[in-house]
Amino acid sequence: MADKLTPRAEDYSKWYNELVVTADLADHSSVRGCMVIKPYGYAIWEKMRDALDKMFKDTGHVNAYFPLFVPKSFLEKEEGHAEGFAKECAVVTHHRLKVDPNEKGKLIVDPDSQLEEELIVRPTSEAIIWNTYKGWIQSYRDLPLLINQWANVVRWEMRTRLFLRTTEFLWQEGHTAHATAAEAIEETKKMLEVYAHFAEQFMAMPVIKGSKTENERFAGALDTMCIEALMQDGKALQAGTSHFLGQNFAKAFDVKFASKEGQLDYVWATSWGVSTRLMGALIMTHSDDKGLRLPPKLAPIQVVIVPIYKGEEQLQQIVAHMKPVADALRAKGISVKIDDDDTKRSGWKFAEYELKGVPVRLAIGPKDMENGTIEIARRDTSEKTTIPQAGLVEHVEQLLEDIQTNLLQQAVSYRDSHITRVDSYEEFKDQLKTKGGFFFAHWDGTKETEELIKTETKATIRCMPYDMPSEEGVCMVTGKPSKQRVLFAVAY
Repeated sequence: MADKLTPRAEDYSKWYNELVVTADLADHSSVRGCMVIKPYGYAIWEKMRDALDKMFKDTGHVNAYFPLFVPKSFLEKEEGHAEGFAKECAVVTHHRLKVDPNEKGKLIVDPDSQLEEELIVRPTSEAIIWNTYKGWIQSYRDLPLLINQWANVVRWEMRTRLFLRTTEFLWQEGHTAHATAAEAIEETKKMLEVYAHFAEQFMAMPVIKGSKTENERFAGALDTMCIEALMQDGKALQAGTSHFLGQNFAKAFDVKFASKEGQLDYVWATSWGVSTRLMGALIMTHSDDKGLRLPPKLAPIQVVIVPIYKGEEQLQQIVAHMKPVADALRAKGISVKIDDDDTKRSGWKFAEYELKGVPVRLAIGPKDMENGTIEIARRDTSEKTTIPQAGLVEHVEQLLEDIQTNLLQQAVSYRDSHITRVDSYEEFKDQLKTKGGFFFAHWDGTKETEELIKTETKATIRCMPYDMPSEEGVCMVTGKPSKQRVLFAVAY
């Protein structure tokens, strides 16, 4: 129940971990570093997945599926890619087990089953996909190739946290091929806009769009574009990335196409993805000490109806009375649950649905039926009012829209109040400790300065924002010239 949650102000990390488990979103598994996504948590992920999948298809993309295993030689073909992921790879070296002859009931690796070449459990799929594209792309008629994959990936992690950083996680990864650099760059930008729209209009989470520095780019990319969000503890979270890969992977896997003029050239590539890390972002953007606060567009249950009754007869009367209302709400595309479980008290149910972030709660008893009224509570503000049952469906429809809008406005207000412009390194370090949040500061553009700041403060350059105007200045650390402020924060 919600009263078990550690207050955010006391220990934000502990609050988060408790909420994920208590609200039945996920659990630690018996496999170190991996999680079990429970039905309620997976229902939220399904809402995310379905909304994103529609956006991908609306922009011309189709889904496919590629192997879980990547031959090690494939991963090695693009040098930067190989180096970037080498330390995170899980490696398959043998293809079978056998019974241990020395210990009954035990299994051992069969030494005679060693693979000729090791297989990598995919940390990402560029290598296996581009090896496949070589057989799919012959001429300009085959382009653009716009493919997305919903899958799981494995990146070996030493320190894990449910949803935010786990060894195995769910995601989608888009991989596209184009005839020109301009088309590929346009695709990279388009998918970043899709992610930003989803974050703000579905998750009610404001984001800042920009490009990563060379240090922070995806391994093998020429440019990495990202959306950055601010969590309630003042830390940043990278919520989505879109990469312009140039011709690096096409050259590595010899993927060429014949142009209209009959000349052979390497194709231009992009990749882009978001993962179940968005679940963590959703939780930390909106939730409070009572539990989850879910935006209606992503809530598995948007409206719950709780009967207030004495005895089985009253319960059945209320359920029968509210069933047509529930049906009318469902006809409007609103997900509704009538909680007729007679083993739990209404007070317990109120706390449980508050914990799980159900946006709207309706409570009705015998007197409400007589009076033609109903109590309605909204999770985002905890406000409760009694309204006439007449016009209830329209009222709930509008209320869900209001809650969605209010959660975004609250998140924007928090984010904007935690953006600080700093000019000196001392001010930056002081504000980082006392206030946190996003910082706009000048940087001299060197890796050395970027690394120094990271080492001394743990803050990184989250992105070089697209909407940040040019501004002559000097680096807050070195005093060297700078033409634009960049976005700093301590991040997850």
